This record gives sequence, C-alpha cells and structure tokens, in this order.
Amino acid sequence: MNKINILFIIVVLFTESFVYGQGIQKDITLEDIFSNRKFSTARIGDYISMNDGEHYCVWENDSLNIFDYKTGSYKKTVVTTSQLTPPGDTIPISIDKFYFSQDEGRILLTTETEKIYRRSTKSNYYIYDIGSKDISPLSDGGKQRLATFSPDGSKVAFVRNNNIFIKDINSKVEYAITFDGLYNNIVYGATDWVYEEEFGFTKAFFWSPDGSQIAFYRFDETNVKEFQMTIWGKLYPEVQKLKYPKAGEENSIINILIYNLKTKITTEMDIGNETDIYIPRVKWTNNANNLAIQWMNRHQNELKILLANSETGETQSIYHETNKYYINITNNLTFLKNDEDFIFTSEMDGYNHIYLYDIDGNLINQITYGNYDISKFIGVNESKGLVYYTSSESSPINRELYVIKLDGTGKKLLSKNLGNNSVKFSKNYKYFINTYSNANTPPLVTINSSKGKQLRIITDNSNLNETIDNFGFCDKKFFQFRTSDDVELNGWMIKPSNFDPSKKYPILMYVYGGPGSQTVRNSWGRGSTWYQMLAQKGIIIVSVDNRGTGARGEEFKKMTYLQLGKYETIDQIEAAKYLGSLDYVDANRIGIWGWSYGGYMTLSCLTKGANYFSMGIAVAPVTTWRYYDNIYTERFMQTPQENPNGFDDNSPINHVEKLKGNLLLIHGTADDNVHVQNSIDFISAMVSANKPFDMQLYPNSNHGIYTGKNTTLHLYTRMTGFIYGNLLKNFDE
Repeated sequence: MNKINILFIIVVLFTESFVYGQGIQKDITLEDIFSNRKFSTARIGDYISMNDGEHYCVWENDSLNIFDYKTGSYKKTVVTTSQLTPPGDTIPISIDKFYFSQDEGRILLTTETEKIYRRSTKSNYYIYDIGSKDISPLSDGGKQRLATFSPDGSKVAFVRNNNIFIKDINSKVEYAITFDGLYNNIVYGATDWVYEEEFGFTKAFFWSPDGSQIAFYRFDETNVKEFQMTIWGKLYPEVQKLKYPKAGEENSIINILIYNLKTKITTEMDIGNETDIYIPRVKWTNNANNLAIQWMNRHQNELKILLANSETGETQSIYHETNKYYINITNNLTFLKNDEDFIFTSEMDGYNHIYLYDIDGNLINQITYGNYDISKFIGVNESKGLVYYTSSESSPINRELYVIKLDGTGKKLLSKNLGNNSVKFSKNYKYFINTYSNANTPPLVTINSSKGKQLRIITDNSNLNETIDNFGFCDKKFFQFRTSDDVELNGWMIKPSNFDPSKKYPILMYVYGGPGSQTVRNSWGRGSTWYQMLAQKGIIIVSVDNRGTGARGEEFKKMTYLQLGKYETIDQIEAAKYLGSLDYVDANRIGIWGWSYGGYMTLSCLTKGANYFSMGIAVAPVTTWRYYDNIYTERFMQTPQENPNGFDDNSPINHVEKLKGNLLLIHGTADDNVHVQNSIDFISAMVSANKPFDMQLYPNSNHGIYTGKNTTLHLYTRMTGFIYGNLLKNFDE
C-alpha cells in the first residue's frame, strides 16, 4: 500500500467505538460478518408447490417435509436422510437438491455435486420411489448433468460427456440418443460456456408435453477459440482449456433437433441457412407437435419466434420484433392451455410490458401500460384469466406485486409494503410466498392469499433485527440529484451514527453500473453489514445508479448503446462532484470500489475522473471490451471490427496515464468469466506509464473469489485495510 501509516490502521481497526462518539453499542468486525456469520439472514429453504396447490414441500432438518400453505401445519414427511442408503451401502447419501416427478410418485436426488461454471454442475443422481421406498442410482457410468423426469415419470433424460442419455426406470435400460459429443468440440443437451453465462441457462433438452419426444440443442464449438487458465497447487500446475468466444470472434454453430422415442428418428428443425445467429430459448407449446424456437441475429436487435413441426422440421414465424438498440431475452414466453394464445413481454412501447397474442402472432391486446417497467412476469391463472407480475410502478427503487386481467383491466396492487417483494405462487395460484425487505429491514417471509392477505409469517428475522439494533446500524437513506446534463440520478447514503454536519467526512462510493442493473434498490442488500462497519469508523458510504441502469424505461437503459462505459463514467464523476460540494464531505477523500462491471467502472473513474477520486478498488475488472465475451459485449457495442472507437475510447487500459489516485487491483486467477488477462495486461500498461498500484491475486478462484480456506475473509480484510489507509488519514475529529 502507498504511504500507509500501519500503526494508525491498527488503532482504527481495534479502537473502541467511543473514539468516534457515543451511540454505537458494539463494534462490527470482519470476523463477525464473514466467519461467525453473525448477520446472516434467515430465509425459507428450497421449496416447491405440490400439485394440489394447498401444500408445499421443503427440505429441512434432514427430512423432506410437506406443510399446509394456509395454516402452516405439518402434513407428513416424504423421506428422511436415514432412508436414503443405497443398496450395498451403509451410509445414507447427502442431499444437495431434489426434483419430483410430475405425478409426485418419484424424486430425483442429487449428491456429490461438482460446480463446473456459474450455473453448471454435475452430480450423482439417485431415484427414490415414494411408494416402495426404494432408492437406486440413476446411472453407474459416471456423474450426470441436468437429469429430468419424463412427463409420466417413467423415464429420465440426462447429459454425460456431452451426449444425451435416457434411462427407463422400470426396465432399468439406459441408452444414448446422441453419440459424437466431445469436450470442447460437440455438445448435446447442455449449453456452451457463453450461452450459459449470457443467456442464463444450462439445460438444453426438453421433453415434449406427452413425453414422446425430446427437443435438444447441438453446439458445434469446433471453430470457437480456446482460452487457457492455469490451476495452481501441484508440482506441475494443470492447464484448463475452455471455448470462450471473445468480442468479434466465432461462435458455436447451433442446431435444434427432436428425437422421437417411438420411431428412434432424430429430425432437424429448420432455423434458416444463416449460422452466425443465436437461439436463446426453445420451448414446447401445449401441442406435442409444435416447438417454439426463439431466433435472434448476432447484433441481438432482431427476434423471431419460429413454430416448428416436430415431425417435418418445417418452421413458420409467428412473432417478429426489431429494435434500434437491442432486445433482452427472458423466460416470459407462455403458451396458454387453449393452444390458441400466448403471452410475451417486450419494450416496444419504451417500457417493458406484457402482451397477449394469438398463435398466429396477431396482437390481441397489450395487458399492461404505463411509464414503468414490468420487473418480473410471474405467471397466469388461466382458470380466472388473471396475470401476476412485479413492477417498479411506484418508483424505480421498489418492486411491488400486481394482478391484472388478461384484457388489461382490473389491475390491483397485492403487496402491502413499499420495498422489494419477491414472490412465488402455489401451482393453483391460491397462495404465494412473499419475501419482503426494504433498505433498513431484513427479509420478512410470509404466506399470503392470492388477494394479498397475509396468512402467516414463516420468518421475520427477529433475531437479526435484535442483532443490528445491538450493533447500532445506521439507516440507509435515498437521495436524488441532477447532473450538469440535467439528468436526475438516484442514490443511497449511509452516514455514521454520530454524524456531525460540521465535520468533513470521507466518502466511499460503491458502483456496478452495468446495463439494466441497479444498486440503488429499496431492499436489504448484500454488503450492507460491511458498509455499516465502515460507517462505524467514520466513512460515509454512497451508491448512485448511472444512466444505463434499469427500471427507468428503455431510453434511460439503452442510451449507452455503442459507447458502453462512457456515460456511466460521466455520471459517476458527476456524483463525486455533487458529493464533494456538500458541506460535510471532504472532496479530497472520495474513494470508489466495484466488482466485475463495477471494477471496470472503478478503473474508468480513476482514470477519466482522476481529479475527483483519491482511491479505488477494482475487483475482477474488465479492462478492455476486446477481451470480454461476444454475446454480452456485442449486445451493447456490436463488434470491434464495426465499432473500434467505441471499444477503445471506453476501455480503461487505454487511459492509464491519467490515473492519480491510489489503486488496489484484485483478481482470481481461475476467473473463467472476466479473465485475469484483463488485469495482467492492465498491469503492463500501468508499468509502461510508470504508475504505482497495489495488486492482490487469489489462486484458483473464479469470478466470485471464494476458493480456498478464509478467502472471503482475506479479501475483505485486504480491501478494508486499503480503504482505512487511504480514506481515514488525517480524519478531522
């Protein structure tokens, strides 16, 4: 660290709270946060609604138990851990996840799960028969991925070694339906790396509604270039290779195929002759002969829904949308049971709203209207013609639950409190479990009727509420300000509990700032306790949502198109200027930190905004958009070949000579998402410009930086020391 007074830091870290005034009852420590988990929140575990819609099932205390939604009363135990001892073994398996068959007669259980990338895993799967109480391994051929029951529960399809297999449960016969799958070459039934990361799914096979067919993806990665990562810890470190298409580089070639279990014939669907495209979603309609395929061009500003005949492979377009910027992909396509209509969401009127179409693609009506965004389409109760969703109608910082009729009338607000409402309905839409919080209230988990009436509380986090009172947490307060471009931006601020407006305080800004994201939300957020600890030491914590962030309509979000990072950085600099103008802020001690896109923003602010930021911490940052994956980057920037100035003008690696403040650069060496190459080449640029900096690497850690013992504690200890050493020097008491 640069010119840090070590003795001063030790005093700051361990001094009693009275040094900074009265009112703080207990000092928060990093060990309390990351080792002892003293401030962890209680939530409901993994649960699913049962078919009757009156009960839900949750794994707790080594048992899979069923409870009544309305009363909360215990109904029965489906299975206990003690019953899960496979034949020939003496020790029960340890359960990671569970999945019921459609008739609720069998359960798929996963154990010994290994993480692959962000969303992908492989496990040993077991089948538990509820009636006979028998347990048996799904397969003896090695760990499986993405195992899924057929609709009648008689079969299970899964992926292993990039091929798709089917297991007949009754006959115990297992057979493959694809054969040439090969690592880093051909993938069946699962996604390649970039689809998993940017389109947000890993399971790329889908049973037809009647179980007679399986639709699946084929990824040909042959021409996708490899990225190599070194895995340390052995005498000769290993090299891990993955297919990673960077901006402007070749993608996998995609095919959509359907396997017929009766005829054993595989048919390819017609998605057109162009291969430089994306197929971001595939979904069966309620008709087992029709498969809906979402087709998207490489620029991601044109979207079609192709309806494919499963027998012939012929397709017809039933929906076509274009956008002058780009189109976001969602899971909202919903085919109604009448086989005549479907629901879809779009930003075509400038805000994200819900639309109803007939099966030929004719618009029946727009269901929701207004100058606000639908944040989540939850589902539709077809028997009553009701649509449920959450939106930011009251404010971009809130999420509230609404119900509306299919024809767009009768809208009602169902959530009772302003803040963040995360909702999951029972299968019959009679009840919903709501997780509510606001900026200063930990999650309250309740069960409610479909009309919004609270029936009972699952957890109110009363113990955590008592803990945060004992530790004197300060309120997070929201504010707005106008930039010199006359743009109103939202922010939040945490002041020390003994705040004195006559003093000059240092500021630490937290930034993410990426397209459609938000850090300024009226919810109990991650990092809250760490910020409270910093505030106890006399630092004001602030976060501001710049242009390009979400919940304020399409134009606000997409105005950064082709200039990713430019306007976001301008707005964060404007925020620093605004904060520096406040009487109680020391404009010479404004720091900023962020992770991933936030790390990129930190570097952009420290270089382009060097006169306004005295220090920064960039964790796992993109340093040039030329190094990031093509689906994400090109969605906002097109390719480097088409938009070279947009790439280079807004990449901090090209602006290192402007840096003035103290920088701590942090990266995991096994980051498959934002490669450590970003930081390594940034270091080279810094050395060339003769710029000093601090660096922290975490061997074998991925983008989340948690691999190994005490890694998270070490990371936050490192960052905390850097913050104290740079922002608390010469603190005006």
